[in-house]
Amino acid sequence: MSRINSAELIKQLSTLGTEEMFLNDFLHTWDKSSQELEAVFKTAQILASLRKDNISPRVFDSGLGISLFRDNSTRTRFSFSSACNLLGLEVQDLDEGKSQIAHGETVRETANMVSFMADVIGIRDDMYIGKGHTYMKEVSASVEAGYREGVLEQRPTIVNLQCDIDHPTQSMADAMHLIETFGGIENLKGKKVAMTWAYSPSYGKPLSVPQGIIGLMTRFGMDVSLAHPEGYEVMPEVEDIAKVNAENSGGTFTKTNSMAEAFKDADIVYPKSWAPFAAMEKRTNLFGEGDLDGIKALEKELLADNAKHTDWECTEELMATTKEGKALYMHCLPADITGVSCDQGEVAASVFDRYRVPLYKEASYKPYIIAAMIFLSKFRNPADTLQDVLERNARRIIGE
Repeated sequence: MSRINSAELIKQLSTLGTEEMFLNDFLHTWDKSSQELEAVFKTAQILASLRKDNISPRVFDSGLGISLFRDNSTRTRFSFSSACNLLGLEVQDLDEGKSQIAHGETVRETANMVSFMADVIGIRDDMYIGKGHTYMKEVSASVEAGYREGVLEQRPTIVNLQCDIDHPTQSMADAMHLIETFGGIENLKGKKVAMTWAYSPSYGKPLSVPQGIIGLMTRFGMDVSLAHPEGYEVMPEVEDIAKVNAENSGGTFTKTNSMAEAFKDADIVYPKSWAPFAAMEKRTNLFGEGDLDGIKALEKELLADNAKHTDWECTEELMATTKEGKALYMHCLPADITGVSCDQGEVAASVFDRYRVPLYKEASYKPYIIAAMIFLSKFRNPADTLQDVLERNARRIIGE
């Protein structure tokens, strides 16, 4: 993008209603209006354009971004750090093993203690059904109370870096990839996206990626097909959200137990393994009861169930049945690649290799999406602030 495009995007951003995003969290995409989602995309594009033009968008000269990961992460962890750094915030990891949480410190107390000079708290808590989103809401309520009571000078924004229900930074980055690929958000209408389960030799993968995709892509008038073997259902309440979204946008939301049916004439395919909703609920209960033997038995059962569906693989043959045989392959990464990372997995090596560069581009949008979520929560008039950044023209590198 050129600087002219940045200026035009800023004008477009100024027409969008972002008032409710100010001093607010980003937890689920379906909690945001269409204009608010578009504002995230516009802001992310502006920030990417500024960086490309070597203009520093550092709007903070101090402040912390608190990073709390309760599950392993590479892309999202570094994307959050990159986003904070882009805006001028320093990242501090909250290592719960080194905190007073182990000594009985409450969520309310921890949230306030880490937030004295924090502008954002990024949380990933996706391991247990009914736990992650609940925890994020408790942290949100705690910092809101601290701010209102005058304990905190500013109200930190909570950004959902993946919970048990949604993965908004991933699905929004995926959507931005589609917007860039197809030349605009308006061009997504009528495109068929196949969100399909795929075989993995591991178990317990979160449901938040497929749920995030069906909960977001149905907002754009797309024809969203959710495919999985019987027994691998996602949360019914998220399916209901997808149905309502499709109705409102003029798209469709359909379900099938056939990967081939979902792939047929698809413009985009997203083959990704996940654990059955019912099994994840059972797993959460077993952990809550401290039943380690029950957990081991469930793991064995789920791996055996997965092994019945090794044919659910994104192959060259399936890709040939997509729209003109040229569907865009997507994945949140890391993918289970047959013959590379495992003996048999989600995707054939030849398919993955052909789409490696687009996959990396897909991942590259996440830092800008996260930065946009932070930015829109911190500035009452984001377009004016970005216009100031553009006119200031502070160079990232001296003597370029």
